[in-house]
Amino acid sequence: MQCPSCQHTDSRVLESRAADGGRSVRRRRECLNCEFRFTTYERVETVPITVVKRNGHRETFNRSKLLHGLLRACEKTGLEPARLEMVVDEIEVQLQQRSGREVSSAEIGELVLQQLGDMSEVAYVRFASVYRQFQGISDFVATLEGLNRRSSSRSKAKPALAAIG
Repeated sequence: MQCPSCQHTDSRVLESRAADGGRSVRRRRECLNCEFRFTTYERVETVPITVVKRNGHRETFNRSKLLHGLLRACEKTGLEPARLEMVVDEIEVQLQQRSGREVSSAEIGELVLQQLGDMSEVAYVRFASVYRQFQGISDFVATLEGLNRRSSSRSKAKPALAAIG
């Protein structure tokens, strides 16, 4: 690691600890030449993910754009922003684990809806209305009916699981 003060390449590590929620390592270093102390961060290098939009346009995956959309959908629902950041983290990990480096915006939208369906029905409908480009009330009704079927099938599965345990 090159010293920012004298450009010497030899340094020693004084302290290492996890940073950024365990996604990086923060190291305090000291230059062996001039004794200048500085901080470095070590992160895993990830391969960029390309998002294919509805119109065929391609752009690099932007986690802040996804988080912004989630925050908008979850306004005044009581969901904590930290929880939404965890959702974005989880989706990003799922995308990184795929073999392909291209993903459609529709696939990302469905991943978000899976997460929101478990967290907030209101946020689910809000996000779905933008993501699926609702044109009228029939789109809302169809989504609500699907959400209702989904929650009723879960409530039927829970008693069966309780009987097993």
